Amino acid sequence: MNTQDVAARFLQAHETGEPTAPVIDEYPGATVLDAYRIQQEQVRHWTGAGQLVKGHKVGLSSPAMQEQMGVDQPDYGHLLSDMFHPEQQPIPATTYLQPRIEPEVAFVLGRPLSGPGVTTADAVRAVEFVLPALEIVDSRVRDWKISIVDTIADNASSGGVVLGSRPTPLSAVDLRTVGCTLHLGGELVATGAGAAVLGNPINALVWLANTLGPLGIGLEPGHVVLPGSMTRAFPVTPGDAVVATLSELGSVTALFDDAR
Repeated sequence: MNTQDVAARFLQAHETGEPTAPVIDEYPGATVLDAYRIQQEQVRHWTGAGQLVKGHKVGLSSPAMQEQMGVDQPDYGHLLSDMFHPEQQPIPATTYLQPRIEPEVAFVLGRPLSGPGVTTADAVRAVEFVLPALEIVDSRVRDWKISIVDTIADNASSGGVVLGSRPTPLSAVDLRTVGCTLHLGGELVATGAGAAVLGNPINALVWLANTLGPLGIGLEPGHVVLPGSMTRAFPVTPGDAVVATLSELGSVTALFDDAR
């Protein structure tokens, strides 16, 4: 497999809005390592074009998703500067191909964090505050027909991020028991809790730091880390308004422009 060629297909899908075929269909022997190499090729392209890495996301952080994908650990993707949307500002409907949305707790780091050997205490000390967040996941693979290789190669199906504006110190909240409601178009579509994310979202931050460290990648002050969804993901369409309310953390709203 030529990872540069496969990365170019994903980049073309970003540019044209036309999804590509699953990687695993053409390369059934592709590995997770191959997929991360494809992801990194795209990140190099984006940063070379002026984008900045502003953080990372952890995916497949619930037991149900791991079982569905046939894996026993999470995956990660990069958050680039152009993925962040201001709250309450309409997101152009043409930005995404097949968007879905998930409610999360966002960690904002105040100190560098680099593995291996990161403990829960290290991770807690590195977090400056947390925010309610909505992650827009998207797939450049046709019809979301993805394997673990496909989603990792596609930057862990990263799409966009909307952050709430009320910071809460980590010491003021027990993330395991934070409850979540998700409203789509004014209708309650899901409820969840922080414990759905690896038992505690901080565990996802520990895993990420220890996974990236041996690759020479550290988490930096100001970086945003999305640890994983508290509910399943829901498709969104032009004109939708999505509100996630997290107990003790407040709410965050994403608006999707109805222009087509």
